[in-house]
Amino acid sequence: MATTGGDAPGMNAAVRSVVRSGISMGLKVIGFTRGYAGILAGESIPLEKRSVGGIIHEGGTFLKTSRADEMRSEEGLRRASEVLKDKSVDGLVVIGGNGSFRAACDLYEVSGIPVVGIPATIDNDLAGTDTTIGFDTAVNTALDAIDKIRDTATSHERVFVVEVMGRDRGFLALEVGIGAGAEIILVPEIECDVGEVCGRLMESHRKGKKSAIIVMAEGVGDCAEITRAIRESTGFEVRLARLGHIQRGGRPTAYSRLLACRMGAASIDYLLAGERKTMTGIQGGRIVPVDLEYATETYKPIDENLYRLAVMLAT
Repeated sequence: MATTGGDAPGMNAAVRSVVRSGISMGLKVIGFTRGYAGILAGESIPLEKRSVGGIIHEGGTFLKTSRADEMRSEEGLRRASEVLKDKSVDGLVVIGGNGSFRAACDLYEVSGIPVVGIPATIDNDLAGTDTTIGFDTAVNTALDAIDKIRDTATSHERVFVVEVMGRDRGFLALEVGIGAGAEIILVPEIECDVGEVCGRLMESHRKGKKSAIIVMAEGVGDCAEITRAIRESTGFEVRLARLGHIQRGGRPTAYSRLLACRMGAASIDYLLAGERKTMTGIQGGRIVPVDLEYATETYKPIDENLYRLAVMLAT
């Protein structure tokens, strides 16, 4: 087992679930430290039930994680395959996001060792699953910060552009924006027209609204340039706030913990059932197996009905 790529709140809960479920089914469980970099270096530790005690509430990952560009090369994949076979690994559980799962697919093709992916990313950009471990926590973390920013925006009658994470997708920005009652939400999936944004702000101002929150996904573009363009076009006092990596940290919410526990246990079931290249997903509240390549290669559309709801509620 390994936690790979960017960290997400709830990874530790998933590790705990995999370990305790696996041992309960008579399996021996080891953890590779530092993700794929640890696999390439052969760095593993035995994991027992007590090894994962007291971590369900902790953010980040106690197994550590890192990026490993070597997994994009044939040489790196062969080396990782050799390490897994030397360690007598019969099945690998990878806890991570899109890039981690693409590498897992390639590793399976080279090694033939079954792999199950547990989706843990605040970007929520994997197809075949309604949500991912850590997404709910990141939404709530960002929402808490924006609630505080709104206090200042209202007090000073300012417009705040708040940049949230999400890589090149807008799932996080959309849910955060709706929850925060943002006046405008900017996501990569829907073209950003700065002129239209300025027009909406000025119309709201004419109606007596003196402050506003614009929630912007990082994938939309240069937030500093967009902030400057809005300031110059409207003449309003506009400030920029980047929430940054605080969204990836912190204690996971109850939902993120529960999802991690369910997915971790199901992943062991899938390995024992003979699944070879699978992601553990959730659809309509049910835990389901999803083809791992489908999860990484299929474009997951944003909910445009939700976006239209956000626009309607902001008027």
